[in-house]
Amino acid sequence: MRIKIPIIFLCLIVLTSCNLKPYSNIEKFNQHKETALMVKDPIPENFFPREITVVSAGDSLTQGVGDSTEQGGYLPYLEAMLEQDRGIRDAYFYNFGVKGNRSDQLLRKLESTRVKKAIKEADIVILTIGGNDVMKVVRENFAGLKLKAFKQQKKIYEQNLKAALTLIREENPDIMVVLVGLYNPFIKWFANISEIGEIINDWNMKSKDILAQYPETYFVEIDDLFQGNEENLLFTDYFHPNDRGYELIAGRVYETLQTEALNKLSERYYAARSGENEN
Repeated sequence: MRIKIPIIFLCLIVLTSCNLKPYSNIEKFNQHKETALMVKDPIPENFFPREITVVSAGDSLTQGVGDSTEQGGYLPYLEAMLEQDRGIRDAYFYNFGVKGNRSDQLLRKLESTRVKKAIKEADIVILTIGGNDVMKVVRENFAGLKLKAFKQQKKIYEQNLKAALTLIREENPDIMVVLVGLYNPFIKWFANISEIGEIINDWNMKSKDILAQYPETYFVEIDDLFQGNEENLLFTDYFHPNDRGYELIAGRVYETLQTEALNKLSERYYAARSGENEN
């Protein structure tokens, strides 16, 4: 089965991969900030606001391509949301995002000494990966694009994702892993290319299946944010999110963490503090 890809679509892919300059804040560790906590209910006596450390790794969504502030895409929004949580005093981020990274390149990044050290000391790791695996197939097969090519690349992606999760667990068995799903940035401008949407959905489903095999893992669905939304959520390259798009992605990540992960982190922290007091 061949997928018909408009010429303008292919041009956008090439321009997207070539013309954007990487930002300078890669692998930047946040400085300490004083942030006021928003408290709605009385804080119990055994409540201890804590600091959390987050490692973010992956592709241009983590680096923040399309972010007008050049501060790391969704990360500053997520940082602000976390620090408004009454159980968190400060949130610190390591940003290891690199524009254009595929799953195999993420795996090599996770194997580096610097990233391993950060993961060992972190509470949460957030990954954005897979979009460039899909685009690799498009670029290499645009003259005769077939679904079979995507299936072959998906197997490679699955193997790399499993290896990445295993490596993270080996470095820090207690860390919580969040995977941000893929989205179809072309749905607004090329609604007639339905096959791309099917491919994105298929890859997201497979990612969920893989995460289900590992403890303390969470999938963040964002594809629906870019579907049927009258608000423009894309950068001028019509590919990466703009500021508003990143803000909505951060909101989804925070909602996912808030449902379960943050409570578990608090329980661990309380248990550790209780143990210290007993000693």
